Amino acid sequence: MEQPKGVDWTVIILTCQYKDSVHVFQRELEVRQKREQIPARTLLLAVEDPETRVGSGGATLNALLVAAEHLSARAGFTVVTSDVLHSARILILHMGRDFPLDDCGRAFTCLPVENPQAPVEAVVCNLDCLLDIMSHRLGPGSPPGVWVCSTDMLLSVPLDPGISWDNFRGARVIALPGSMAYAQNHGVYLTDSQGFVLDIYYQGTEAEIQLCARPDGRVPLLSLFFDILLCMAQNVNREDFLSGHPPEMGQGDSDIAGYLQAARAELWRELRDQPLTMAYVPDGSYSYMTSSASEFLYSLTFPGAPSAQVVHSQVEEPQLLGAESSVVSCLLEGPVQLGPGSVLQHCHLQGPVHIGTGCLVSGLDAAQCEALHGLELHDLVLQGHHVRLHGAPSRVFTVFGRLDSWERRGIGTYLNMSWSEFFQKTGVRSWDLWDPDTPPAERSLLGARLFPVLHPSRTLGPQDMLWMLDPQEDGGKALRAWRACWRLSWEQLQPCLDRAATLAFRRDLFFRQALLKARHVLEARQDLSLRPLIRAAVREGCPRPLLATLDQVAAAAGDPGVAARALACVADVLGCMAEGQGGLRSGPAANPEWMRPFSYLECGNLAGGVQALAQERDKWLSRPALLVRAARHYEGAGQILIRQAVMSAQNFVSTEPVELPAPGQWVVAECPARVDFSGGWSDTPPLAYELGGAVLGLAVRVDGRRPIGARARRIPEPELWLAVGPRQDKMAMKIVCWSLDDLQDYCQPHAPGALLKAAFICAGIVHVGSKLSLREQLLHTFGGGFELHTWSELPHGSGLGTSSILAGTALAALQRAAGRLMGTEALIHAVLHLEQVLTTGGGWQDQVGGLMPGIKVGRSRAQLPLKVEVEEITVPEGFVQKLNDHLLLVYTGKTRLARNLLQDVLRSWYARLPAVVQNAHSLVRHTEECAEAFRQGSLPLLGQCLTTYWEQKKLMAPGCEPLAVRRMMDVLAPHVHGQSLAGAGGGGFLYLLTKEPRQKETLEAVLAKTEGLGNYSVHLVEVDTQGLSLQLLGDETST
Repeated sequence: MEQPKGVDWTVIILTCQYKDSVHVFQRELEVRQKREQIPARTLLLAVEDPETRVGSGGATLNALLVAAEHLSARAGFTVVTSDVLHSARILILHMGRDFPLDDCGRAFTCLPVENPQAPVEAVVCNLDCLLDIMSHRLGPGSPPGVWVCSTDMLLSVPLDPGISWDNFRGARVIALPGSMAYAQNHGVYLTDSQGFVLDIYYQGTEAEIQLCARPDGRVPLLSLFFDILLCMAQNVNREDFLSGHPPEMGQGDSDIAGYLQAARAELWRELRDQPLTMAYVPDGSYSYMTSSASEFLYSLTFPGAPSAQVVHSQVEEPQLLGAESSVVSCLLEGPVQLGPGSVLQHCHLQGPVHIGTGCLVSGLDAAQCEALHGLELHDLVLQGHHVRLHGAPSRVFTVFGRLDSWERRGIGTYLNMSWSEFFQKTGVRSWDLWDPDTPPAERSLLGARLFPVLHPSRTLGPQDMLWMLDPQEDGGKALRAWRACWRLSWEQLQPCLDRAATLAFRRDLFFRQALLKARHVLEARQDLSLRPLIRAAVREGCPRPLLATLDQVAAAAGDPGVAARALACVADVLGCMAEGQGGLRSGPAANPEWMRPFSYLECGNLAGGVQALAQERDKWLSRPALLVRAARHYEGAGQILIRQAVMSAQNFVSTEPVELPAPGQWVVAECPARVDFSGGWSDTPPLAYELGGAVLGLAVRVDGRRPIGARARRIPEPELWLAVGPRQDKMAMKIVCWSLDDLQDYCQPHAPGALLKAAFICAGIVHVGSKLSLREQLLHTFGGGFELHTWSELPHGSGLGTSSILAGTALAALQRAAGRLMGTEALIHAVLHLEQVLTTGGGWQDQVGGLMPGIKVGRSRAQLPLKVEVEEITVPEGFVQKLNDHLLLVYTGKTRLARNLLQDVLRSWYARLPAVVQNAHSLVRHTEECAEAFRQGSLPLLGQCLTTYWEQKKLMAPGCEPLAVRRMMDVLAPHVHGQSLAGAGGGGFLYLLTKEPRQKETLEAVLAKTEGLGNYSVHLVEVDTQGLSLQLLGDETST
């Protein structure tokens, strides 16, 4: 529904009849501004009509005066000046008259539609549709001025209505098509061939309406503002205009005719010279919302639909909902049957309830359900109302027939039967309903005192009206109870309606069903985003019930994925409560106050951990900075659960004992880098086990070298000697660990030697939680300590999988030095474990890509325990060499730690943002297509795969393409089949498939001519067919 760019309104004004409703509708406008339906800077005004039945023209002029007053004050003037209107864009929406089918009027009638693109979840009212149409379809391109729109119609307008505003001046009406039969009771425009309005006919003759017909036989309908517009119509003369009277003025209003004539003379003087044009939207539709229940039901149902339309509702037994029916913002528990063509709105019903065909039921809560048990309703309107009687809040219930007319006088109907039949059936008499001196010809349903509003001894319920449907042989008990009540007619009841209470009831019911929806979405593992619902709860001031629901789901979850997602949703709630203040969501989560709940989670006490988290959370809600930090800690708690899920990969980690190398004998592990061709991000937990991952990767040598390695040996000292460097023979950093305290920062990725320390822990050589000291552990098991060196010739943040592959080499070397041999498949799972311990939280594609040789696809299923399976891809003979000739690496000079991107991606995945979910599925599907391109040996197809893959990466992690990289890719594009940044993006290496072979020097020359690229370099790359090599120095055997 919502379009990217809309009108930036200066003022939006909603006019309404009742003074008591002004603050209610003002709040409704403000709520819509919080939902981002209205620009943040737009001034919002709800304005009472100056007099009863003033008409749309008078209401418009009054609204303009109020707008000018507020804009004058905003601009710093001390008096009202019309100058502030010249550049303003003003939208005036008229509420219109009372509406018997919705207590809040036609504007707030809820429609059976949803807006899946809405940033904030909410029921869609007619007002919302009109705001969208005015802001995104009719308004764009128009100059500053005043738009006036009625809210008493259902409007449909195509996305591009084709309205031109070139050389526009004066006034313009937007007309939609209608039938000539419909026009007989409404207004139509007569225009010339250029669109200038010649005349306006209100309830015109057949001949007048025929004059207005378009070539398709339809006529352009008038919706409002008749009186003011008429003076600008070219064929209208001054005398006829001054002597006329507006449609809303009855024949008995002659006492004000003189005043109106003077007002019309002023209108003629001011507006006559303004050109009035019409823009006709032939593909639009207009339907006035009459008081006819039949027409209303028709507009809210979907004739021909095979099933019910259910929006913003939770229904336990949806199979009981009939075709062509609709359910809006309801909670239906147990067997609630709804017949075809019926509508339920704003109801909490507990079955058994049977609502048959042609019914409208609204405003009922569970407390009123008993009155419906055993009944079957047909062709009825049953409504629960919130009223104020002498200032006291109360509930009132009304029933009338679908075919009844409120206005018909004399021979009318009630409950779809004649008055005489109704009197005979129920025992009610005419004097019960109307004053004796009311002539029969003047009696109408509108004035009949049918509806009990106060019983002398008990609370009222639907039963106080429903007895009339089937009077029982109770000796007249129900009739006497009805007569004992204070009763009002609908006409008398209207001013008593409590619209604030009605809207509060609807909002409360919406959130009640929304909480059940949130619970169901999480527990059923649905790929449905809860972020719009979270925003709704926060922006409408009720986040605490949502937080409580999320706590309950997390605590009771038997699946770590469900629990982690629920905690991520809590973090989203807290982040939303911070309203963009308080700092970045990504950041440390190590405050000591949160360690107690974290310890519960670490020990597997999920319920205790969730409860402790909630208790701590309550202390962090007072200001944005605390809210953001609390959100970080909830994400940290989620990481604990992810870590526990990934730890299940340990099921596939095993070693076999081998001969212990001699003290001082080096074990050297070396690996190629990896290049990912498709599927990256799908291997990242939790996607790897919630969605299921598939990644195609290549093991590659860079400039002929295997750039990643580690070596380990035993030493006599009961210590750990760690060294990290850019090459095997050049160690830049050396660390000695004498005690367990020296290892405590193993889970802080930026701490010196953290990866190496984590490797010792994950290899089982050191136990940081042991009561034995480091020295005692090493001496007891190995008779001494270890020395571990790691190196990478690749720059930090290269995107070539360095850290994961480095972890694999470190583990392989350490295990062998400790007298254990770990197979490559086991090593892949061991690295998953290590990266969770390290808290970098990586996936499995890097180690699959670098530890396993050649071209392969790694896959994990959507299940736990997490297991990675690898398939080697067979390519045509000679294709590997061809690939080597066309594959190049370009170092961009930009680095970025994947963790920063990872946190954003996990946040989006847990939020189940639709674009991210769809893209994640596409990543997995595209991997299989890419594998087929390799099997065919087609470079152009592989180039297309790379191009698609890069677009998928950018969708997954917005911001991963720096401007300098984009510039580099643009200048290289003519020379390549396809290209992508390696890994998560954001910097590092760009890899590309060139159209011609051996293009290193050519591309270097191209890049040299391009300014602003920074410190780049071009590198040769070739597929490595060896993978991990493990060697004991002095022993030529390698594995």
